[in-house]
Amino acid sequence: MKVIISLSDKPNKRYTAEFYYKDMKVKTTHFGFKDKDGYGSTYIDHKDDKKKDAYIARHKVNENFSDYMSAGSLSRYILWEHKTLTQAISAYKRRFNLE
Repeated sequence: MKVIISLSDKPNKRYTAEFYYKDMKVKTTHFGFKDKDGYGSTYIDHKDDKKKDAYIARHKVNENFSDYMSAGSLSRYILWEHKTLTQAISAYKRRFNLE
């Protein structure tokens, strides 16, 4: 499975993940809140460990973080896991064995 992460074209979402299997698109998932200024406050923005821990605790009760194609999982592992987007995308791909 291959994933391509890019900016979202939806006005209230930050990123889009497009999932491909053998060059055929399987699913598109938009994730990450975007406010009117183009940002939501995430770990890659503020790098605050206490806010990161609070986000994860708050969302783990309602999200299935093991569903790698879900908006919740994408937000958790790309926006709230590492301090840079590049690190986060690489780690997400390794975690779920994606190209």
